[in-house]
Amino acid sequence: MTNVALRHSPKRRGPALAITIATIALPYLAGTATAYAADDPLKSFPIVIHCQQKDTTHIFYLSRVTDAGLATYVASDRIAGTISLDGQAKAVVGGEGGGNCVGKTLADLRASHQAYDLKPQ
Repeated sequence: MTNVALRHSPKRRGPALAITIATIALPYLAGTATAYAADDPLKSFPIVIHCQQKDTTHIFYLSRVTDAGLATYVASDRIAGTISLDGQAKAVVGGEGGGNCVGKTLADLRASHQAYDLKPQ
């Protein structure tokens, strides 16, 4: 799922590059997101999403949620994706298609047991 050009680049950049690019791309991907509980976005978005790409499972963790209701998830290998409450998952940085999460909604990811919510104890 990693971009071969980035993986073999002589000037390897850290995860900060992926997050920076995702941050720049977010306003263009946001569209019309449903409002969410700004007080606690963990009530609306899962803390972890896992996606299968060929023979590798990538574990994405919730990194940020914008006021517009767009969540960014990041994983190792400098890959990131976004999803909104009413939209579909999109690979943003470093993906070669995004695996079996791309195009799914939060409801789809939860139904397929690919999303894990934070449960208060």
